[in-house]
Amino acid sequence: MLHPYELAIALRYVRSQNKNQFISFISVISMAGIALAVAILIIVLSVMNGFEAEVRNRILQVVAHASITGLDGRISDWESLAAVAGQDPEVKAVARFVDGQAMLLGPVEIRGVQLRGVDPAAELKTSALGGLMVAGTLDGLKPGGFGIVLGKTLAEQLDVQVGDAVIMLVSQGITTPAGVVPRMRRFRVTGIFYAGMYEFDRALAFINISDAQRLLRFGEDVSGVRLAIRDPLQSATVVRAVANAWGGGVYVTDWTREHGNFFRSIQLTRSIVFVILLLVVGVAAFNIVSTLVMVVRDKRGEIAILRTLGAAPAAILTIFVLQGAVVGVVGTVVGVVCGVLGAWNVSAIAAFIERLSGLQFLAPDVYFISELPSRLLWADVWQIAGIALLLGLVSTIYPAWRGAVTAPAEVLRYA
Repeated sequence: MLHPYELAIALRYVRSQNKNQFISFISVISMAGIALAVAILIIVLSVMNGFEAEVRNRILQVVAHASITGLDGRISDWESLAAVAGQDPEVKAVARFVDGQAMLLGPVEIRGVQLRGVDPAAELKTSALGGLMVAGTLDGLKPGGFGIVLGKTLAEQLDVQVGDAVIMLVSQGITTPAGVVPRMRRFRVTGIFYAGMYEFDRALAFINISDAQRLLRFGEDVSGVRLAIRDPLQSATVVRAVANAWGGGVYVTDWTREHGNFFRSIQLTRSIVFVILLLVVGVAAFNIVSTLVMVVRDKRGEIAILRTLGAAPAAILTIFVLQGAVVGVVGTVVGVVCGVLGAWNVSAIAAFIERLSGLQFLAPDVYFISELPSRLLWADVWQIAGIALLLGLVSTIYPAWRGAVTAPAEVLRYA
């Protein structure tokens, strides 16, 4: 049984006030090491969770949950496909689209873009593009008006604003006596969007679907239809069900497939980082071993006296296990508190460091996002805290056992 004197002795050993205060100092260092390792692990995992969630949300604002396209890049009977998709209870909205590649010539630059012809009314139902507009509106894409909506970074590179004109060149050329000449058309910028992802903001342009059909010589055909799914995580299942219900013969894809490698790499990196930082927690926890070994050697006389007074070996074992447990618990609790507070304020901390040092952690031309996000998951916190406590407890077993098997007669003989 646990008696009050065992806990009292353990606490006294932790805050040793005798001539050998070095042991108390080592205990504090062990606590600080565990706290620092736990806090860093919580913050790093929160940042990786936030990064994954932020990228997923920003991707889904621009990219369809799922899409169905023709095997040759065209679908003629898209009306029946849209009707079948609309009958599925898991599908919120359907929008036809035309995809293509083009070059945009601005006053100062020429850039290649992913061209997407859309029906503005339907597009607003299948994506959050309308909420990403920083200038103009998506409704400005009128049939035959040859308007274009550009990403913010692309507009800056071309040095254009709303109302300015750009020249679009597409590969479907015109045959002339001098050879094949690329088709060109002047478009007027009617809107600018900002998705917060460099990949989209610099290489995506929207035009009205009728203008895209005319420019890319699609006639009445479309590239396919885009689906908005009620549960985006079920996109793969729903889009296959819709395609099979229509009769098949089409190519289906969803956001998890188009960007699957990216999210799998995040999960792999997260697992590797978790293991590496967990080793740091383990190293900090096993500092308790050296602390208790020194305590046992320093307190051999007291152990012998306790044994002669009737303390059982189990009581001695309990004293040193409690001492190590106190170090582990205090370090873990402090680490959890600091880690949670750090995870909640990591964006503000990162911004402060950037202003102070002049450095930028996430360059927008390299990474998908330019801000350091954070998403604290309590399941991660409890897992980290539990592992830290377990490692701290395991590290106390050997030193405590050495103290418990100390022979009082051998110690007192040379006292």
